[in-house]
Amino acid sequence: LALGLAGGPALGAGQHPSVVTMRKVAKDMLNAHRQGTIQAFRTAIQRHADVTGIADYCLGQYRKKLPAGLKAQYYSGTVTFMSRYFSDQSRQYPIAKYELGDATADDDKNVSIDSKVYLLSGQTYTVVWKLGWVKGGYKVTDVKVMGFSLVYLQRGLFTSFVSKRNGDVAQLVTALNR
Repeated sequence: LALGLAGGPALGAGQHPSVVTMRKVAKDMLNAHRQGTIQAFRTAIQRHADVTGIADYCLGQYRKKLPAGLKAQYYSGTVTFMSRYFSDQSRQYPIAKYELGDATADDDKNVSIDSKVYLLSGQTYTVVWKLGWVKGGYKVTDVKVMGFSLVYLQRGLFTSFVSKRNGDVAQLVTALNR
């Protein structure tokens, strides 16, 4: 794995907590990819993603309409949704290996880590991992695949679904947990 850090305060490439975290994320996601199961991805996502932050962002303008009694169900359903997506993608895009590249940090402890994914077909694509400082550690807050933010795309899906149901967030929670 090629690792380096640029920008932000002087960060040691091998020792910075975000890089250490990203190595674990990459290893767990590749293992989940090789298993290809929803449960394998679910375990990795729960371990490494800022599920609450991602899920809240994905509700957009409907966030305030999420009843407190449905939050746990909604967060769990969001993890299931992401796990299904990654499981489906793992069948279509079998990965041979990956390389972690440069990491850049901003003043708010947010870090972007570039990576390159090599498919068994010989194709390659870039993935940029966004990590944020959440409750005393780094968590994945977004993943950009070939320039497309998966969290932004998911937000579009979620808000469109709720919009078509007159703002009824409970229907989204039900759909996510099917």
